[in-house]
Amino acid sequence: MIPREKAKEIKLLILDVDGVLTNGQIILTEQGEEIKSFHARDGYGLRKLMEEGIEVILISGRRSKAVDCRARDLGIQEVHQGVADKGPLCDEIIRQRGLKKDQVCCVGDDLPDLPLFEKAGIRFAVSDASPVMKGLADYVTRKKGGYGAVREVCEIILESRGRNLFCRM
Repeated sequence: MIPREKAKEIKLLILDVDGVLTNGQIILTEQGEEIKSFHARDGYGLRKLMEEGIEVILISGRRSKAVDCRARDLGIQEVHQGVADKGPLCDEIIRQRGLKKDQVCCVGDDLPDLPLFEKAGIRFAVSDASPVMKGLADYVTRKKGGYGAVREVCEIILESRGRNLFCRM
């Protein structure tokens, strides 16, 4: 379990999208439009986290209009898509905000998220993440990506601040 004192310091949550906010499936229509499925409970958790003043940023290796729509719906202001190497972008985001490593949390599921893990003070892997990511994580969620894992992360962070907004799923 993540030490409460460590989670209490979080000011920024950086999330991968495919495999974290979604179940990782990529569904294409005959017209080539991409369809993604997002979990409502993840969205509610993210809204509550942002209400507590914790910034949420999405960084994805792929590009999808669905991600832009979901971020807009949730009130997430910063979304980066089509990012092949997430490390330099993560460095820039942290530098711009003047944050320390222990104020940054990330959630990932696969090897492209390794640079995020290197930059963050707290690293979460979803339960169906690659073995490498699970081995490097400070905490592995009970829920799978796209099925409430992000909500679980939000609960841990909020509970570390004495905010018992949710019942355990």
